[in-house]
Amino acid sequence: MNLALMLLGIAFGSYLTGSLNFAVILSKYFYRDDIRSHGSGNAGMTNMLRTFGKKAAAITAAGDFAKTAAAVLISRNIFAAAGGFVPMDVGYVAGIFVFLGHAFPLWFGFKGGKGVITTLSIMLCVSPVTFAVIVVIFVPLVFITRIVSLSSVLGAVAYPVITLLLCVAGGRRPFYDTLFAGVFSAMVLILHRENIQRLLNGTESKFVRKK
Repeated sequence: MNLALMLLGIAFGSYLTGSLNFAVILSKYFYRDDIRSHGSGNAGMTNMLRTFGKKAAAITAAGDFAKTAAAVLISRNIFAAAGGFVPMDVGYVAGIFVFLGHAFPLWFGFKGGKGVITTLSIMLCVSPVTFAVIVVIFVPLVFITRIVSLSSVLGAVAYPVITLLLCVAGGRRPFYDTLFAGVFSAMVLILHRENIQRLLNGTESKFVRKK
């Protein structure tokens, strides 16, 4: 099969999978509401926690994490079975388009989430060590500061740096891994630009779980 067609199929399938935004699905079909009309307007785990509580947030996180992992792992297997070859992990290609589908879902008016859970799932699939380092360093910040966006932004900034350091320490060529880590970092930061401005102004809100 033509390499370009394989990559196009992976990109298209991953985008459609990413468009299954679980915050929107859960709020629309189980709560008869739209999460995007509440709180920050973001279709993600944090806004689900604030609006519908812990159970809704957990299901949202699990769904978004699983859809991303499925797209990345299935794409890898299909690509390998078809005998395709590219100089980087094809999981990154799938990951980028899952991210875009999650942030701009075809099924829900192109208004979705900010991709933090999606990025973490991609990390776990392509580099479990990087995932572990990011989680150990930055997840505790959420409970210390109670500002989810701060942890998300700092984790995004650190992602390509940690990737580069781990590649060098492991004796691997760092170019493609660091490049794609930088792409994911940039996408997360762009979608968090309003949060960044509020963090700089000292007006970013802390998360409060729905009672």
